[in-house]
Amino acid sequence: MSERIYNVLFLCTGNSARSIIAEVALKELGKGRFKAFSAGSHPLGIVHPMTLEVLQAQGYDTDGLRSKSWDEFARPDAPVMDFVFTVCDQAAGEVCPVWPGQPITAHWGFADPGRVEGSRERRLNAFRQTQQEIVNRLRLFLSLPIAKLDRLALKREVDQIGRRNPPQES
Repeated sequence: MSERIYNVLFLCTGNSARSIIAEVALKELGKGRFKAFSAGSHPLGIVHPMTLEVLQAQGYDTDGLRSKSWDEFARPDAPVMDFVFTVCDQAAGEVCPVWPGQPITAHWGFADPGRVEGSRERRLNAFRQTQQEIVNRLRLFLSLPIAKLDRLALKREVDQIGRRNPPQES
């Protein structure tokens, strides 16, 4: 019998950096155990060029990435999510759509690398730092014995991951 594949949606306001990074990283790190998606409450319509640059430098596949609305995942024909994580404080404070299937939700806030000002290297370093912080939390998530935990214990664990390694403002 094959292991269950879990659907995970990462939400941010613009869906151009943090949620995209999380989607791409989980697809790679999850090694087929997860289907990862990302969306935004007010998508910018483009993936930030530095997001793509950082992901490509790490060897991640960025083909087909796009900034999209969370409305795509609230439709009746959308994949049913097992987990929904907000990765920016603004999206966490917004009223989200009702997700079919009652996914486990948590807030994993990260500083917005797109707001960092200064030299190109300083801005690029902010994207690298955010990517590393996201990967660190995803590794914690991937280490959970998801199939063995009841819903309440799983919710407690994903909430705890969101409180670990607080992101540093740049």
